[in-house]
Amino acid sequence: MARPRRLRHKLMLGLALVVGSVGLLLGGTAYGFRAYLNTVHITERKIVELDYIHVIVAALTDNNQRPSADDNTDYADFTIRVDQTQLWCGVYRKQLGETVQLGLDPDNGEMETELLNRLEILLRKLTIALQKTRTGAEPIPIRNDPDVKAAYGEAQKLCHDLRQAVVDDVARGIRKSNATIRQSLWIVVASTVELLVIVLALLYYFREWIYTPIKALQGGVQRVHSGDFDHPIQLTSRDELEELANEFNAMTARLSSIYKDLARQVNERSRQLVRSERMVSVGFLAAGVAHEINNPLASILFCSEALESRLEEVLSTDAAPADVEVLTRYLKMIQQEALRCKDITQKLLDFSRSGERKRESTDLTGLIRGVLEVARHLPNCRGKTVNFNPDTYIVAPVNAQDLKSVILNLVVNAIDSLDENGSLSIALRTKDGFAEMAFTDTGCGMAPEVLQNIFEPFYTRSRTGKGTGLGLFISHQIVDQHGGVIEAASAGPGQGSTFTVRVPLQEAPAQQLPMATEESEAILPFPGKMAA
Repeated sequence: MARPRRLRHKLMLGLALVVGSVGLLLGGTAYGFRAYLNTVHITERKIVELDYIHVIVAALTDNNQRPSADDNTDYADFTIRVDQTQLWCGVYRKQLGETVQLGLDPDNGEMETELLNRLEILLRKLTIALQKTRTGAEPIPIRNDPDVKAAYGEAQKLCHDLRQAVVDDVARGIRKSNATIRQSLWIVVASTVELLVIVLALLYYFREWIYTPIKALQGGVQRVHSGDFDHPIQLTSRDELEELANEFNAMTARLSSIYKDLARQVNERSRQLVRSERMVSVGFLAAGVAHEINNPLASILFCSEALESRLEEVLSTDAAPADVEVLTRYLKMIQQEALRCKDITQKLLDFSRSGERKRESTDLTGLIRGVLEVARHLPNCRGKTVNFNPDTYIVAPVNAQDLKSVILNLVVNAIDSLDENGSLSIALRTKDGFAEMAFTDTGCGMAPEVLQNIFEPFYTRSRTGKGTGLGLFISHQIVDQHGGVIEAASAGPGQGSTFTVRVPLQEAPAQQLPMATEESEAILPFPGKMAA
């Protein structure tokens, strides 16, 4: 896996490149500016030196080209000029030393020092030559003395050479400064180009590293805001923004799961509300029908019993035995059917009642086995296999008769859906604090629209064409009253079905909903009444 590139590292790298380029640009500019300032300072110092050299030249120059009338006057004049020249040479030497000390002389004053030394030597020779013109037996005119003329001429030449050396230093400093400025210019140009390239590259990578990911994040947030949870944010920047996108995708996935679960719960609660309202209506209808039928049934039963008692004496004396038997049989039949109708109305009244049902710790394995013993004797169970091989002993606080009705209804429905040689498998286990019973068959299966309405009252898709559509609805109510859950699943028509019932292993508060009664097992001979 590639090592993630942190966004802060990318930004620090870009900042370092920009700072480095700007530093190089500023360094090149400062380098050239320093060379310019150095040239200015050298030129200023050399101009000052030139002023001193002009003074030296002026002090040494003889403005009177013709000899004077008095040779002593010429001697005094030459002596004064030599002394002044020597004095100004000393001053210039001190100024040159300061220039060298400041580092403003291109050759550290070597040429000027050499010429100045030679000039001072010539001035001393010129002084000696002047003195010789006065020490002879006969004074020699100073202007005609060859030694004086030679020393004086050479001293003047050295003064001019000294001035030229200063000018050359200025020219040399300017050339050096120009070379440095050219180097600085190249550095500045290269730094500017590099800086432009870096800025353009950073703009591109800013778009790739920051702008595009943030735009993708913004688009993802807008999609989630509009309710679209199915399009995650795709980022491959391998930095904090990618981690943020992954976390946002995980959050969106969890939110989508919660949203779907809430939608499922709302849908389930809505269906439960509809079922409850329908069941209340059914309860009121059952209570009304039972109440209205009970009165005529009581009258029929009372009249049949009274008629039987009155006819006994008449039939025993006047009627033939065959007629007595027929009349007695019909009267008994009337009484039996009236009693049967009374039982039915009693069941309707019980069905319309709601309330707390007594629960006891019940062995679910034994409960299922008992239901299977009854179901095996049903006619539609022939040629079909029911598998129940529990490997554990599970006890749960339930109302045994109510839960038995649920199990019987699920077993009968599964057997009705099986073809010849089909099979039903029942599993019993514990999971997350619940006892779980799974009824898996290889029958006709169910379509999605059937799964959505399978627990609705009066909804039936039984293959036998029988049933009222109340069996699974009542089973759902019973399980819900126990604080449990009943679920149906099927891969599709022809692929079998699975009904899962979960009831808590600990006592759960009862739901005040319509429920079956303890007499539910009386319906066992008529499973079609509960089949969905």
